[in-house]
Amino acid sequence: METVDVDKKNAWAKYPKGEKRDEVFSFAEGYRNFISRCKTERECASELYAKAIEAGFLDLDKLIEEQATLRAGDRVIANNMGKGLALFTIGQETLEKGMNILGAHIDSPRLDLKQIPVYEDTQMAMLDTHYYGGIKKYQWVALPLALHGVVCKKDDTTVVVNIGDKPEDPVFGITDLLVHLSADQLEKKASKVIEGENLDLLIGSIPVEDQEDEAKDKIKDKVKANILSIIEEAYDITEEDFVSAEIEVVPAGDARDYGFDRSMIMGYGHDDRVCAYPSFMAMLPIENPKYTSVCLLVDKEEIGSVGASGMHSKFFENCVAEIMNLMGDYSELAVRRALRNSKVLSSDVSAAFDPNFPSVMEKKNTAYFGKGLVFNKYTGSRGKSGSNDANPEYIARLRKILDDKDISFQTSELGKVDQGGGGTIAYILANYGMNVIDSGVAVLNMHAPWEIISKVDLYEAYRGYIAFLEEA
Repeated sequence: METVDVDKKNAWAKYPKGEKRDEVFSFAEGYRNFISRCKTERECASELYAKAIEAGFLDLDKLIEEQATLRAGDRVIANNMGKGLALFTIGQETLEKGMNILGAHIDSPRLDLKQIPVYEDTQMAMLDTHYYGGIKKYQWVALPLALHGVVCKKDDTTVVVNIGDKPEDPVFGITDLLVHLSADQLEKKASKVIEGENLDLLIGSIPVEDQEDEAKDKIKDKVKANILSIIEEAYDITEEDFVSAEIEVVPAGDARDYGFDRSMIMGYGHDDRVCAYPSFMAMLPIENPKYTSVCLLVDKEEIGSVGASGMHSKFFENCVAEIMNLMGDYSELAVRRALRNSKVLSSDVSAAFDPNFPSVMEKKNTAYFGKGLVFNKYTGSRGKSGSNDANPEYIARLRKILDDKDISFQTSELGKVDQGGGGTIAYILANYGMNVIDSGVAVLNMHAPWEIISKVDLYEAYRGYIAFLEEA
């Protein structure tokens, strides 16, 4: 009789030292370098778009402009405002029969600069921020931080900003109250120890040099003036240009191997790039699939998947319609059938069991490092509120696919009932009538500036995503 193996075998056992383990570490090193370089959704989309073009994917906008004809085996990529991507490898069956879709998000919790960010207080130059996504605000103080983003100017030029990650760069940071004076602060709730309006960066302290010009002597905020002068000289950016800027404050420094055995990676943005990267990489070996293979990478998941670059937009639906039109198969009904008949892995992270905080987990139904790809039948909060709840028929099909390929996987809930909760893009795709389940990598320190994942779980996710695209 088949029984549930609660204590599943550690996936590392499949990869003994030597060539097999080297494969795991090699894939993880590619990922570690990726998240070290790509700390914003724009940087992720830019790098992956370039990799896709190099791998033979054709830009959808150019195909539309050329009135091209698509057929089975063709590879197509669509770029959503530089913040999201949709990759398609056209299958042998018509799109109306459905697609196999890997959907992940490439935005991560962070701080954003406000539109009027620069100010001076007590001869210190500061940048005003607004946090993005669910964070513990106290975790972002007393850390080296970097600035990544773009400044769009009125002359239609765009200045790329990336300061704080190169060895020769300065870093920035949010100061914290010294412990000697923190008696009152330490009495506050953790959610109030650091207030959102106090998450401002210290960026300079030298005043502009005195000059004979009388106008210079009348400058009120001389440190701010000096900093703006440095920025203008280095980047040709004025204070007014910040109004049309999109600059993100992220942890400075590369992702690092974690642990004596180097079995883990500590880095910023594992949620959800640890699922986006293997989803993208799983597309590259797929050729002439039975059903069209898709990798969908979206923005704004951390704030509700809203906006033109979020999953709630019509971007993906429009891409499907355009591709069907280029194949000569377009109709409104055909598009609806293509979406309804599709199968999805909502590639998003899950909470890993933490031995330091066992009380919030129910051990039979939680994810563990080293046990492979994680399936969350449902997420949501309390009574599964706001969750996609996957169909058992679909789960059974996925179990068979993974077992046949000897891919390690586990199932999980997001902590104990009534303990908390969260959501993904799964329910949005399920609105089309698709079969959808959350499937990703377990993470420690989720939403902290530095998160941790297991290399073998990353590799099993990659293998599982390939199997899904080929067999689902």
